[in-house]
Amino acid sequence: MPDKLSIIVVEPDRDRALLIVDSLRGAGDYDIHVISEVTGLARSIRAHNPDMVLVDIANPSRDTIEELTLASGPLERPVAMFVDQSDVGLTRTAIEAGVSAYVVDGLKADRVKPILDAAVARFNMFQRMRTELAATKKALEERKVIDRAKGVLMKARGVNEDEAYALLRKTAMDQGRRVADVAQALVTTAGLLG
Repeated sequence: MPDKLSIIVVEPDRDRALLIVDSLRGAGDYDIHVISEVTGLARSIRAHNPDMVLVDIANPSRDTIEELTLASGPLERPVAMFVDQSDVGLTRTAIEAGVSAYVVDGLKADRVKPILDAAVARFNMFQRMRTELAATKKALEERKVIDRAKGVLMKARGVNEDEAYALLRKTAMDQGRRVADVAQALVTTAGLLG
């Protein structure tokens, strides 16, 4: 995250929006934009491309939470949502939609900075987890392809598993490619010939 966060505040009520902006200015040096119109929210957020989205809703509904969280890109940036009242179902909906901080009992000036910090920290933690999960899935897929390629070589050349892997590795080194890429090419070729 950059030193000076850009924050979009989604608040239809002008007076509440001014209170939020004042609270944010009191908490730090932020680049703040207020969006008061919920229609076209996704387009407005994309146009500003903020580091964070802060949503203040007095009485949220499930549809409103889903619409706002999807529009604010919770997988792209931290989203903090302040509500006056909630229930377990709405809280679960917000969290499942990717909201980084879901705060019941509205926005209070003295809580803004710690909540924003917590939302950013939680978002960063989940981003790392998503990155690690994607890398793990890719590694597993590559491992499956390598195993299939070893099977093709074992059958075609009459070699054992270690020898098949050594052939894959040598070919990859000779061609300056990754073992997984050589294995994928072999599996694809075997599929075409088989």
